[in-house]
Amino acid sequence: MVTVPARRVSVAVSLTGVAALVLGAALVLLLQVIPPTDAISPTRRTISEYGLSDHKWVFDLAVILVALGSAAGLAVLARQRRLPLPAAIFGTLWTVGLLVIVAFPKPDWATVSHADFGGTLHRIASVVAFVALPLAVLAAARTAFPASPGRRWLARVLAIVSLGWFAVILGAVVVAALEDGRWWTLIPLGLVERGMALTELVALGVLLAPVGEPR
Repeated sequence: MVTVPARRVSVAVSLTGVAALVLGAALVLLLQVIPPTDAISPTRRTISEYGLSDHKWVFDLAVILVALGSAAGLAVLARQRRLPLPAAIFGTLWTVGLLVIVAFPKPDWATVSHADFGGTLHRIASVVAFVALPLAVLAAARTAFPASPGRRWLARVLAIVSLGWFAVILGAVVVAALEDGRWWTLIPLGLVERGMALTELVALGVLLAPVGEPR
C-alpha cells in the first residue's frame, strides 16, 4: 500500500484552495464581459448585483468556490499549527459570511423599497465577511510565516490596504449621516467594493499558498 506524505497532501489541498479562489474571481470577472451582466456598472453597482441577473448561478458558484477554497486553505494552516485562534475565528466568519451572501441574495431595489429579513442578513454578512478576512490575515501573518519575513510583510500590507478600502465606505456613511444624504452616491461604490474584494483575495492567496520546507 502506497502512502502519500502528509506534507504533499497539505500542499495539494492548499494549492487547490488557491485555485478555487482564482477560479471564483475569474467567474466574477467573466460576468462583467458577457451579456446581460455586462450592462451592470462596475463603478456604481456592487458585486452582489450579479446575483439578481439571469447569471445568478454563476455568481453563486463563484462565491461558493471562494468559500470552499478559503475553508480548505485555512484548515491546512490550522492543521500545521500556523493559524492562531483569533485568525481561525475571523476566517470562519469570512467563510460563513460568503455562504450567507449566497443563501440570502441582495434585495432588488427596483421592486422593493426596503430590505426584508434576508436582505438585512445579506448586508450584515457582507460587512462581516469583508472586515473579518483582513483581520484574519493580520492575526495569522506572524504565526503563518515565522521564517518568511517577505511573505509576512506582504500579507500584512494587503490586509491593511483591504481595511483602507472599507474605511472609504465608512467615511462615506459618516459624511452622509452628517449631511442627511445617501452615502452610496458619495463614492464609486462598485469600484471601491471590487478593489476591496480583489485586495482581500490576493491577501488570502498569499496567506494560503504553501511555504517551502525549512532548511
